[in-house]
Amino acid sequence: MSGACEHPVFVLAIGDSLTAGYGLAWQPAFPAQLQLRLRRHHNDAVVQNAGVSGDTSASALARLPRLLSSLKAKPDLAIVELGANDVLRGLPLGHTQANLDAILSELARCGIHALIAAMSAPPWFGEFARACDAVYVDLAAKHGVPVHPFYPAGVIGNPALSLPDRLHPNARAVDIIADHMLPAVLEALAGSNQKVAA
Repeated sequence: MSGACEHPVFVLAIGDSLTAGYGLAWQPAFPAQLQLRLRRHHNDAVVQNAGVSGDTSASALARLPRLLSSLKAKPDLAIVELGANDVLRGLPLGHTQANLDAILSELARCGIHALIAAMSAPPWFGEFARACDAVYVDLAAKHGVPVHPFYPAGVIGNPALSLPDRLHPNARAVDIIADHMLPAVLEALAGSNQKVAA
């Protein structure tokens, strides 16, 4: 089934090792798996893997101008998946929020619609987990963009769905994540098309 756009749908996946596919070959990584699913709805859809292992929100912000200037076409949607390394390194949530705010502002300045793939802290982090969630909700409200959790329930911390390091998803988990993200991506693409038409 062909999408409504006259050009192939182009999604830019900006993120850290979870986007890049740490410990996995190219095909099982999240961007490739999302692309596979998107092509059931949009022929020739392309999801570009712009994930860099180890990226914090600050390092992703620093490389954003170079990344955007290297693109051969303007993305229909940018998925922003960042924050996990900030949490792992104990960086202040305020810094993470400011960096993500700047990333979303730059995407908007370039006319690129965004979807935030929220990186929530595990629920056993208690109040800190709720504060992490609030960062993404607040950013989504400020920028008028959709937000959707990157991890579905039951994946994070599950040894059957993790690489031996117990931090990164294995190929089976990425399948679940891509299935989980697909409806939000399709909805965000439909919303971006409506804004362009308006």
